[in-house]
Amino acid sequence: MKRVLASILVLLFLASSAAFTAAQCPSEGHTVILKAPAVSKTYNGELVGVVTDFVITVAPGSGHVYIETWPLAQVDMQASARLAAQVAGKILGVNMSRYDVFIQVKANSSIIGGPSAGGTMTVGIIAALEGWKLNPKVMMTGMINPDGTIGPVGGILEKASAAHQAGAELFLIPEGQRIQYVQKTNRTEIGGIVEIHSTTKKVDVAKYARERWGLRVVEIKDIYDAVYYFTGHRLQRPTPSGNVRINTDFLKGDAVNDYANTTNYYKVILKRLKNSDVSYETYSALMNALTQAGEILNSSKEALDNGMYYTALSRDFQARIIIRHVDWYLNVSSGGSVEKILEKVNREINTSEALVSNVTIRGTTMLQAVAAAQQRVEEAKSSLDEAWKYYYNDDYWDAIGDAAYAYERAKTAIFWKNLGERFAKGSIINTDVVKTTARDYIDSSNLIVTYIDSMYGNVIGNGLLNDIEKAEQYYEGGKYSAALFTAMEARIRAEVFLDTLGIDNETILMDKLETMKEDAKTAIGLAQEQGIVPVLAVAYYEFAESYEKSGKPEDLQTAMIFYQYARETAQLFLSNPERGEKTPVNTTTPAPVPTMTIPSSTSSTGTSVPASSGGGNNDEALWIAVAVGAFILGALAGRKA
Repeated sequence: MKRVLASILVLLFLASSAAFTAAQCPSEGHTVILKAPAVSKTYNGELVGVVTDFVITVAPGSGHVYIETWPLAQVDMQASARLAAQVAGKILGVNMSRYDVFIQVKANSSIIGGPSAGGTMTVGIIAALEGWKLNPKVMMTGMINPDGTIGPVGGILEKASAAHQAGAELFLIPEGQRIQYVQKTNRTEIGGIVEIHSTTKKVDVAKYARERWGLRVVEIKDIYDAVYYFTGHRLQRPTPSGNVRINTDFLKGDAVNDYANTTNYYKVILKRLKNSDVSYETYSALMNALTQAGEILNSSKEALDNGMYYTALSRDFQARIIIRHVDWYLNVSSGGSVEKILEKVNREINTSEALVSNVTIRGTTMLQAVAAAQQRVEEAKSSLDEAWKYYYNDDYWDAIGDAAYAYERAKTAIFWKNLGERFAKGSIINTDVVKTTARDYIDSSNLIVTYIDSMYGNVIGNGLLNDIEKAEQYYEGGKYSAALFTAMEARIRAEVFLDTLGIDNETILMDKLETMKEDAKTAIGLAQEQGIVPVLAVAYYEFAESYEKSGKPEDLQTAMIFYQYARETAQLFLSNPERGEKTPVNTTTPAPVPTMTIPSSTSSTGTSVPASSGGGNNDEALWIAVAVGAFILGALAGRKA
């Protein structure tokens, strides 16, 4: 009976394969099976850990990624699966346009999927490409970032429980997430009065899991660590060959001139205000504003003296907005004069947009600068729109304030455009490449924000969603560079939120910040070794340092965000040597970590076998036929990632 059942399943598999030729049947590829923990939300909103099964096949094809989830995940996994395939190919030096990836995800209940299984899928794709076996006693959770780092996720404690229930002995989590903060609610009733108290409890996941289940929990930095623990194979992690020096000396001349011009503007408007005939109330308000501008200029001078030239430029920009606000407000005599100011700003924005739009992007350095310019033009437009709204409501003060911001933003767009042309080098960057990358970033950003909302509710407000909507608008308007960087920044802010959720311990925040800082430095060094001057990444790095040096606890998260901006911006479009046909990267198994034995070829889980294999253990062959066959049948009604 068992043999008959197996024959029927194989026939079903072959029939479904024939019907799926357009998606490149994985008959010549490799399949791996692995488990991953996830979370599901109960009817009362409680998060519980569940186990998901992944069947991943990589076969010769034309660059498609197919995914089927059963039951449907609460958060779509397609963007994460697509990114996992891209990262796997980048790390191995494999051209993924020559392969198709098939992923089946199965759980016993509806899961909050999305990005948290990105690391697991990347490991599976790498193992399938290399034909490596996977240790069935290892499980992991964590997002995959475009540069191969493992991003933070939620539900770590619940997932640790699920890993234990699945028989795992080693559970890999994103670096920096060993300490979790749990809300504990106590309900007491005294004399008919109910009191509810909530306290935050710090939990060391590694200690808790070891003491309760004997489960070993290890933090991992990137996919290189993950692959090692799953397979015992070391992939070579790219590192700069020498000491990395980060400075913004290339902006020194710009910063010196900008400070001088802004300081002179400040003095002129200060004198003009003192000689004006405005009322006492107006004079006091405008003088307070100029005093604030003067303090910002002092901090700009300090940054200039310390060689922090991008920070100086940023401080000048902040001061100049205030000075221009005062300058223009002194000219206001009627609504008509305000309207003329707004029209002037509109002309300035149009001029900036025309200059920024008509450049040919040569090299990654110029791409970064032009992206910054495009973003600033769009921000100027949005600010001017707000200014018009205030104007029509007879709020001239706020109308001029937003107009001043829009004007200065448009001016900085020209600065970044000129900076990009200064560093233009190499071949022209294909617009389609930027467009495709922008689409991926928009999708992954939306995925992470949706994931946070599914896990914790609307705890981050609408700010990030608004930024993603802006990125979509830029994309639809053909501003692909601006769309890419706007979406990237939204995603990074969401990740930093996840990584610092509930943490009020400054020591832990500083540890996380130091890790992010070092990662950013490494990324900048790698870019420099490829002959790239990562102007935007270096600028972000320095700006992060300025927040870090402030010593204020509230500035630490801002510093983290800018270090992450620097890391990811530096890694964009770095070239990777292509290996051509797939060959093992490094089959050396280092000691003493991982301590667990890689399973033999007769293991029933965590193995890597040809998808068309009919040999080996009969139960194993039956399981693979069922899993892959069921996936192909289901994929007919599915969507391409």
